[in-house]
Amino acid sequence: AGASVLYASGEESVEQLASRAERLGVNAEGVMVYSATRLEAILAAVVRERPAALVVDSIQTVFLEDATGSPGSTSQVRECATALLHAAKTAGMPVFIIGHVTKSGDIAGPRVLEHIVDVVLYMEGDADRAVRVLRGHKNRYGSVDEVGVFEMADSGLKPVPSPSALFMGERVLTADVSSAPTVTVQGSRPFMLEVQALCSERFSPEQGAPPTPAVRTAVGFKPERLQLLLAVLAKFCLSARLHQHDVFVNIVGGMKLEDPSTDVAVALAIASSFAERPLPADMAFFGEVGLGGELRPVAQSERRLAEAATMGFKRVIMPRSSAPPELGKKQGVEVVLCATLADAIREALGVEPK
Repeated sequence: AGASVLYASGEESVEQLASRAERLGVNAEGVMVYSATRLEAILAAVVRERPAALVVDSIQTVFLEDATGSPGSTSQVRECATALLHAAKTAGMPVFIIGHVTKSGDIAGPRVLEHIVDVVLYMEGDADRAVRVLRGHKNRYGSVDEVGVFEMADSGLKPVPSPSALFMGERVLTADVSSAPTVTVQGSRPFMLEVQALCSERFSPEQGAPPTPAVRTAVGFKPERLQLLLAVLAKFCLSARLHQHDVFVNIVGGMKLEDPSTDVAVALAIASSFAERPLPADMAFFGEVGLGGELRPVAQSERRLAEAATMGFKRVIMPRSSAPPELGKKQGVEVVLCATLADAIREALGVEPK
């Protein structure tokens, strides 16, 4: 008591949890498992055992007898969360509440739970990939921009000390693959990702093809952002023939890019596939693209350069504006400053934009 963790499970029995712990090789010392769905019984166990922390799995399965509604309803979730809040403050212990998520990735049921708790963390990842990302959506004690990267192994989740090495470790360097490495920053943590693109020319109606719009598919990248970059590329850099191509963009590793600083990498990967010219293997890219084709500066440039240098890249294309004159020397990286996306295409691919 006082130095242990009470794991209250409404999902699985004690036998099921013990079998999983044995399979994963979990050290059970200091962990008390209690299978119950009545929150009154769980709170009584907290008073009796005085644990250092409480885990409730899950909020959708526990219920209070005095509250109306079935488990998982608005009233039950609100009352159970409030009771756990009072228990946490009274006992001075942290309480971890596990909740289900919907297919869209939101917490299942009423959103009142997010308003009651102090911190909301989402575990993101696809079932067919080993990478899991722990991302903060609410934090009363700090920033929500920090992320944790984990890898699912036979013995459970393992922290990834170098996400860049994980995401770039299986990079394929061939002339047939149009890929552009980029550096994104999640909170205070920079890491590298690989952007792949494919442009496939469509048959015209004169060649017997049906008059259907071109396909635009993005995995791990916002479709609206992809449409913006394609419009800029077609107007200022490439030609209107780009509109006659199906375009596919994929972020290797299953990550989702929401950082606008990765615009240049996505645009250059598309341009590489369209022009059928590979990008230099030792070059990385970052920078935001404006509607006029200009490159806009991004924050934490020095940290991005240092991460690129750590991964062995010798040259980096980045926006010219606001770049200090000595940038890149300390990291040992050649910095190629470009004012526009057309300049970046000229430097990286050696082709003259239209």
